[in-house]
Amino acid sequence: MKIKYYVPLLLCLPLTLFAQSKTSTPTESVLRNIADRIVTSTTYKFINPETKQTYPTTKKLPTTNKVRVESQYNDWHYTNGVLNIAMLELAQKTNDKKYQNFVHKNFDFVFNQGNLDYFQKRYNEALKEENGLRKVRDVSWYMYFRGVRLDDNGPMGASLIEVYKQQPNKEYRKYIDGVAHHLMEQEPRLPDNTIARLWPHEMTIWADDLFMSVSFLARMGKLTGDAKYLNDAAQQVIQFDKYLWDDAKKIYYHCYHSDTKEHGVAYWARANGWMFMAQADLLSVLPQSHPKRNELLQIFRRQADGIARYQSESGLWHNLIDKKDSYEEVSAAAMYVFGMATGVKNGWLPVDYGYVAEQGWNGIVKYIGTEGDVTGVCTGTGIMPSLTFYYKRPTDKNTPMGEGPVLRAGVAMLDLPKYVDPPAEKKYPDIQSGEWRKRIK
Repeated sequence: MKIKYYVPLLLCLPLTLFAQSKTSTPTESVLRNIADRIVTSTTYKFINPETKQTYPTTKKLPTTNKVRVESQYNDWHYTNGVLNIAMLELAQKTNDKKYQNFVHKNFDFVFNQGNLDYFQKRYNEALKEENGLRKVRDVSWYMYFRGVRLDDNGPMGASLIEVYKQQPNKEYRKYIDGVAHHLMEQEPRLPDNTIARLWPHEMTIWADDLFMSVSFLARMGKLTGDAKYLNDAAQQVIQFDKYLWDDAKKIYYHCYHSDTKEHGVAYWARANGWMFMAQADLLSVLPQSHPKRNELLQIFRRQADGIARYQSESGLWHNLIDKKDSYEEVSAAAMYVFGMATGVKNGWLPVDYGYVAEQGWNGIVKYIGTEGDVTGVCTGTGIMPSLTFYYKRPTDKNTPMGEGPVLRAGVAMLDLPKYVDPPAEKKYPDIQSGEWRKRIK
């Protein structure tokens, strides 16, 4: 008998074999605790870090003043782009508009209250000084004004697309179109069109950048209906997979240096998470008829399989995935849980991957306090040719770097039925009759 193809039997099982999770209500409570803490702690004010004096507006403030936004959640940063997306997803899932209003208010604070002009002047003045490119980092929203890296405009632009769909605003659309132009026409790329950075080596591919680019491209494609954005997003997934996948370890390297044609030293957990989350976002909007969809599904399933192999007893994953002596890390686990849960619910993954997501979420919850404090999140991490660099990365508490992914993971878990391994007679109802043979011919 010639076997033409094989579909995993578990993938064919109906979702009725799931039992509804009993942790839905506790999960929502956890998410609300995190989100409510963020909402109530965001001040929409400015502060002089030296005098500690706060200001409700930048109007009439001299540009020599060292005033900054007071709350980290009001900053213009890629991590807040992820947080914004997560808060909008939470609002939709819970039908609670206060989380949506939080995101809208943040963008209004930036665009529509005259604050941009103040920091634009500060930014321009800093550029004129010696080492100006470094000094601009002291200016709030410098990433907005710089706008030359995916960190500057990718995820923030992606979240602004979601806001624009709910609240059309010509200034928002102007920014969105500017990001699209930069990404498609000005972002550094290799000759084969793969997105790369100019550092730490000339034209280095960072795994992180798959999310920084695809998060925007996928949403821009859906917003405009222009296939070029989805086509580029699909091609980036395929290219990043080609350059970064290690078939022996079944996970991704953090980077690839195109000048030396060598991989970096680390299999960093969050880098793998960025790639997994990016793929889930793209598959969620990619038309069923897209010519690259099947190839993308194969890449997604292969990574899911690889990630699952490294899950620790606690349900979490180590900061260096293949190094059990590195600490367990929450943000990467959240990205994996988000991808696994999203994959199962959409039929991209076999239903038993819901168990991986469930165990991952259980591990994450242990790092969330009763007041919604999120701990165990690896701080922002660059690239170094030494594993010591990754081993020594500190962890942060209550940072959008982890809060956004954790909220996205939890929202994905809210309607994921709890996996229950069915008895053999239900798993293979036609085993005695032999009808199963027809499915694999």
